[in-house]
Amino acid sequence: MTEETHVLDSPPTGAAPDWTIAQDWAHYSAEDHATWDTLFRRQRALLPGRASDAYLRGLDVLNLSRPGIPDFDELSERLMKLTGWQVVAVPGLVPDDVFFDHMANRRFVAGNFIRRPDQLDYIQEPDVFHDVFGHVPMLADPVFADYLEAYGRGGQRALELGALKQLARLYWYTVEFGLIAEGGGLRIYGSGIVSSAAETRFALESDSPNRLGFDLRRVMRSAYRIDDFQQNYFVIPSYEALLRATVETDFAPLYAEILAQPDIPIATILPEDEVITRGTQRHASAAAG
Repeated sequence: MTEETHVLDSPPTGAAPDWTIAQDWAHYSAEDHATWDTLFRRQRALLPGRASDAYLRGLDVLNLSRPGIPDFDELSERLMKLTGWQVVAVPGLVPDDVFFDHMANRRFVAGNFIRRPDQLDYIQEPDVFHDVFGHVPMLADPVFADYLEAYGRGGQRALELGALKQLARLYWYTVEFGLIAEGGGLRIYGSGIVSSAAETRFALESDSPNRLGFDLRRVMRSAYRIDDFQQNYFVIPSYEALLRATVETDFAPLYAEILAQPDIPIATILPEDEVITRGTQRHASAAAG
């Protein structure tokens, strides 16, 4: 089965109206579980000293180190006791309104398929490893769990106000590719980084990308790339600060302001940016060449 079959326009046969399906844990093959275990061992070894404490606590408290692809029912039972979230299976990428509705109601949607053994280093569409290993540990943190619920509610409003692209950038630069100032340095918490061996090292150790202080307006105007490592990473001071920026902002006038302004090109540094590290953009130049 190719990745493209997981990008759908309507719920497939057997899916509920909200696009959820049974995970059908019993259908995973021995090779599927072995792929998960290989990915887990490799990535878990990289994360101490690199991943946020909240992420590492989530891995432990949710018992994700147990061999094999996690059972969503068991995972949801543990998660519900901690933060009221649950993990629900979907057949692939779901429409924006469906995604936001699930998130606003503390349901995290996860693909129930896993990449092939020859796709260990990259898969275009998020699979169960990216969704569960990458995202779910952060859902065990009460503050970040509140942030994601608030983001889901904000997504529903962004659809009404025609500002989905701007809000999507907030998700991209925090939930997917966010850094946090922690332990006297920088740590990773974004799922696109913690689930990728190569980007784990790149985000923290390469001299190529810019690392900038988080600013809500700045982030929502900032373009990003989906086909390579990031050229800008944004660093939050704390999860509490990220949550406050989300729940204490009236997004309607903010959208009106941002929509009237041009996008900020990838890799740009503005005079008002808080520059934590100024990158060489060496990787971007090599990729372009």
